[in-house]
Amino acid sequence: MDPVLVFRHSPTEGPGYFSTFLDRHDIPWKLVRIDAGDAVPDSLNGVSGLCLMGGPMSVNDDLPWIPPVLALIRQAVATGIPVIGHCLGGQLMSKALGGNVGANPVKEIGWGDVRVTDPAAAHPWLGDLTEPTPAFHWHGETFSLPPGAVRILESDHCANQAFVLDDRHLGMQCHVEMTPELIASWCDNGAAEIAASDSPAVQTPAAILHDVDARAERLHGLADKIYSRWIQGLKR
Repeated sequence: MDPVLVFRHSPTEGPGYFSTFLDRHDIPWKLVRIDAGDAVPDSLNGVSGLCLMGGPMSVNDDLPWIPPVLALIRQAVATGIPVIGHCLGGQLMSKALGGNVGANPVKEIGWGDVRVTDPAAAHPWLGDLTEPTPAFHWHGETFSLPPGAVRILESDHCANQAFVLDDRHLGMQCHVEMTPELIASWCDNGAAEIAASDSPAVQTPAAILHDVDARAERLHGLADKIYSRWIQGLKR
């Protein structure tokens, strides 16, 4: 089976639980370290799927790697290669496919419930989930829905938490890939950002880290649903 390409845009925002899930299902993957200067591939020949992780930059920044990544997303969608995006990754998907990315009403950092908005569209990805469920958040910007996409998740502070396109592509504003180690690292590296924010949707590091192992395990239950659906579309 060809590997899944996983794009990392920041050294602290690796694939986390997503790579654990792929390994558990014997799905090969290859890390493209944008933060370390790895080149963006020209094509997706020999690739089964495309995954985009988070990052502190904006998709609207003038960065040399953004245009070729946007082109690669469009190529993947046009050829039926599944794409999944986490936070910045979801924003890259939206922009590549005709959506817009701009400031969210408030900055959102920490744990917060997401809710299903379209049960029929969400069912293949989330099963019979009807109750609000916790997800992890760390963003100041958000995306609009690209043409043809269907919103499946929202939160109190961000209307577009996840969208699906063509039953095989998923863009998320929230993070479902988090592990306790990643969360602790982000709290450490982002302490100044948290301290400087007056947003009602920003939690303290202590609040974020409270009972983090159990909360991460529940988050992985949500991730398992999403990732299990996504890998069904991989080219084998």
